Amino acid sequence: MTTTTRRSAVAAVAVLALAGGLTACGSSGSKPAAADSSAPSTAATATSKVSGTVTVFAAASLKESFTALGKKFEAANPGVKVTFNFGGSSALAQSINSGAPADVFAAASPATMKTVTDAKGATDPKVFVRNTLEIAVPKGNPKHIAALKDLAGAGLKVALCAKEVPCGAAAVTALKAGAVDLTPVTLEQDVKGALTKVELGEVDASLVYKTDVQADAAKIDGVEFPEAAKAVNDYPIAPLAKAPNAAGAAAFVAYVESAEGKQVLTAAGFQAP
Repeated sequence: MTTTTRRSAVAAVAVLALAGGLTACGSSGSKPAAADSSAPSTAATATSKVSGTVTVFAAASLKESFTALGKKFEAANPGVKVTFNFGGSSALAQSINSGAPADVFAAASPATMKTVTDAKGATDPKVFVRNTLEIAVPKGNPKHIAALKDLAGAGLKVALCAKEVPCGAAAVTALKAGAVDLTPVTLEQDVKGALTKVELGEVDASLVYKTDVQADAAKIDGVEFPEAAKAVNDYPIAPLAKAPNAAGAAAFVAYVESAEGKQVLTAAGFQAP
């Protein structure tokens, strides 16, 4: 065997030995490169995955927009269920403070949210939309209401929200700004109640939110009035401190504040904060 041939044989043996060593390492576990590239993705998925039921307590005026957002959130998180409790913000806050199990609270005023944060039920709420009042009247506006002062007309029946709930507090502010003094025939516990009175023909008008007029445009008309600018309501949202589904609460709040969430809310007539 020549010197050149001997060297070639030694090199071949060395290559075979190295290949065998690599094969042995590979057979004892997963391939290092594949494990390194997949581990971060798997960890991120496990950390960000939302599951179970997310329970949201929200102001009645958010019913249409949040119902739509809930369906979109469920579609983006297969297997997740979003349940809602819509009502007057003050009543919802009282339920939360009394221990009602909920993950998220969306109120129609910062003052109402404060009753929950003061009780340590939530921290760091964020204002995500604003809303203004309109006068809701039956289709065609049979009483020809054109201004806020018209609500004080003789014989006119008006529904307002109770002053304890945000829509009622906003109505009081707007009426004061317009120097309008009226006695409502009914005080409702949430804005949908005031709106229903108009739908049923039980009153001639009510003060509700612009978003409620828009959502019910097939049954009622809305009359804008300048004094509404003095009674704009900010809507805060927060995950609750004792949320049974903390991860779901955080994810839902983030979704509401996302570009897609803002698009749905804007389409419903809400204003950006």
